[in-house]
Amino acid sequence: MSPADLLSALEWRYATKCFDASRKISADIWTALEQSLVLTPSSFGLQPWKFIIITDGLLREQIVPHAWNQRQVADASHLVVMAVKKNLTVSDLDGFIHRMIEVRGGTPEALAGYRKMLDGSHAQGYMTEEWAKKQAYIALGQFMAACAMLRIDTCPMEGFVPSKVDELLGLSQQGLTTAVLCPAGYRSVEDRYASLPKVRYAASQVIEHR
Repeated sequence: MSPADLLSALEWRYATKCFDASRKISADIWTALEQSLVLTPSSFGLQPWKFIIITDGLLREQIVPHAWNQRQVADASHLVVMAVKKNLTVSDLDGFIHRMIEVRGGTPEALAGYRKMLDGSHAQGYMTEEWAKKQAYIALGQFMAACAMLRIDTCPMEGFVPSKVDELLGLSQQGLTTAVLCPAGYRSVEDRYASLPKVRYAASQVIEHR
């Protein structure tokens, strides 16, 4: 991808207000987009999230009234619910260390220094629910950029009632809560927002070189 291609994809992207409910994302494209979520970076590498992919039409219709009646939730090809852990535990840290050894090799003893640092941050209350939600927004940004490069439309959504979505999906029983929603699919030809120019401050106003 050239620099021009990258900027073209980002110019093409917008927060889609109206999806074409008849168009679905193909399996091969969706597999790549799921991997973009898996590959998201996170603080300490801890990945305190779960991405719930909802294609069930009835379930999505049940979410609509708890998302301020925004039809994107139901009409998009896929709905991504980005949920995070409400309380990261020592067991979660154990699981991450185990995964590091599984992927990279080594021993718990060799990672003792890193584990001590994780324990210290955890004990100081750094790894809060709010911290976890910030990590979800990193995933949101990566997912939206990946979608734009593949010409898949998205709409980041904070306009919903987390407790109601959590209840519908049984997330509280898993120690999870919804951080943000992101429908993905294809824009409708009737969405007038697709052709509107982006309203952005000039680079000189938001970028400073030193």
